[in-house]
Amino acid sequence: MSKHLPPLVILAGGLGSRLKELTAQKPKAMVSVLGEPFIAHQMRLLSAHGAKQVILSVKHFADQIENFVGDGSQWGLSVSYSHDGDQLLGTGGAVLKAITSAATDMSAFAVLYGDSYLDINYLSVYEDFQKSKKLGLMTVFKNENQLVPSNVWMENGEIKAYGKENPSPLMLHVDYGLSFFKDLAFTTFKAEFEKSANPFDLGEVTRYLLSTQQLATTEVHRRFYEVGSVEGIDALEIYLSKH
Repeated sequence: MSKHLPPLVILAGGLGSRLKELTAQKPKAMVSVLGEPFIAHQMRLLSAHGAKQVILSVKHFADQIENFVGDGSQWGLSVSYSHDGDQLLGTGGAVLKAITSAATDMSAFAVLYGDSYLDINYLSVYEDFQKSKKLGLMTVFKNENQLVPSNVWMENGEIKAYGKENPSPLMLHVDYGLSFFKDLAFTTFKAEFEKSANPFDLGEVTRYLLSTQQLATTEVHRRFYEVGSVEGIDALEIYLSKH
């Protein structure tokens, strides 16, 4: 098994509108969880699971994140930044910008969200991705519409359908929020983005890989936590106080 993860792109540019006054003057990543910014908990977790290089894709109050995280050395990480800028990129475009501007090898990388706390074995999932020989891997969790609406139809260990636009009773799993990709997964999207500059969602890349039989999957069994809502913050604080 690999001892280290490939570079991780963290999408941390969201507005955090559901948190209202909590994010009126700060980004979600800087919301307090047990007395310190959420991103400190996330960085500590990733470092413990083999992360070495992190690229933070930022926009909303980006300076606060940069001033707090710095180069990431306090967690044993090497952190760099990709700025969305004024142009609308979408989550897919933000990832594309991060990997094309990175000063490191991005032939394989992971993507997760800046408001997610995913306490799982990242190295094991990365090993699954390497073994699959495919261009992408999505982690899924059997949610059964409990935490959020389910958006993945799994059958015999394979993803049959993915997307929240056309929900189905067969969708019992949900996109867990951690994916691995090879840079080749973005080739088609890069050409189109450079031509049209239209923003695109990361889900479009995932569905494209699914349609071309290039999407692997790993089912995880530990629920996700997030700081996108007050209820989410409360649940995470309870979890962290016990672990």
